[in-house]
Amino acid sequence: MHPLHDIRAYDYELPEKLIAQYPLEKRDASRLLIVEDEMQHQSFSQLLDHLNENDLIVFNDTQVLKARLFGQKETGGKVEVFVIRTAGHEGTAFIKASKGPKPGSQIVILPNELNEQAEDVPASVQIESQNADGTYEVSYSGDWLALFKARGHLPLPPYMNREAKASDDNRYQTLWAQKPGAVAAPTASLHFSEQLLADLKAKGVETGYLTLHVGAGTFLPVRVNDIREHQMHEEYYEVGQELIDKIKATKAKGGRIISVGTTVLRTLETIGRGKTIEQLEAESGNTSIFIYPGFEFSVVDLLVTNFHLPKSTLLMLVSAFAGKQLIEKAYATAVEQEYRFFSYGDAMLLTRAPK
Repeated sequence: MHPLHDIRAYDYELPEKLIAQYPLEKRDASRLLIVEDEMQHQSFSQLLDHLNENDLIVFNDTQVLKARLFGQKETGGKVEVFVIRTAGHEGTAFIKASKGPKPGSQIVILPNELNEQAEDVPASVQIESQNADGTYEVSYSGDWLALFKARGHLPLPPYMNREAKASDDNRYQTLWAQKPGAVAAPTASLHFSEQLLADLKAKGVETGYLTLHVGAGTFLPVRVNDIREHQMHEEYYEVGQELIDKIKATKAKGGRIISVGTTVLRTLETIGRGKTIEQLEAESGNTSIFIYPGFEFSVVDLLVTNFHLPKSTLLMLVSAFAGKQLIEKAYATAVEQEYRFFSYGDAMLLTRAPK
């Protein structure tokens, strides 16, 4: 096995105190590590200094669903139902309970006092069956989105170890979130303030949007020694003609494509696989693209991203993009300089490594 295919190559020591539990007061006040041979430590608002007129910066406009439901069984036992996929009245969920619920049983979903719109929605979810991977198939007689809106909680990542607060309703969503469907935020986008967006426009940096509904698999650890055996989860994406036109125009003018976050990069590289820029076209579908060292990039030039979990597929992705040694150096520097890690943490700017 090649050393870069060994899961142990993507492990690192992270002091627990560096895991950000809450966001900073201002979105763009986070730190930005400019990852190059000589690392630069900057404020996120200085991202603008690294972008040029004619560049195109691409954002993900997905919206995080309040897909975490708290309820109780008919016997009174407490249950947490985290719905990760829905289709019609059916759904798939992670369920936490002292004892797994039986097929056919009902879970009564409790109200969430943080939600203003507590409209009258049917309040029980039925357990249908358990899957081999430990998830459950569930069903709901009403509209899932209405249930999430009325009774759901934001699904903060497991490493935050806390309940979502009212402030998270705003800060765990991007400023442009508009298409409901994600169960985790595209966190690199959380650093962008209204002021920074205005400054981008003033500088002549073009902006574009696509949709990728981030799935719960983004938090799942890789459990195989040879990373090539890992099975990626599927996520739904949409790339419209407007963005395709902007990408082609940007490249034609000699501009660069800047991906805000790994979700945008995975989407753009999905539609760009085996194609030239001229061959790109609008499309939608599901992607389970797995990017690790050896991957050939065809669309993205720069990547804005947060710091990722040890042994995660996202750490493999950034290693493929910027180069394994440079990423190791960046993470060591970030730990030493006490950067804040993960979803509410600081960010870095990566340049695509030459082929």
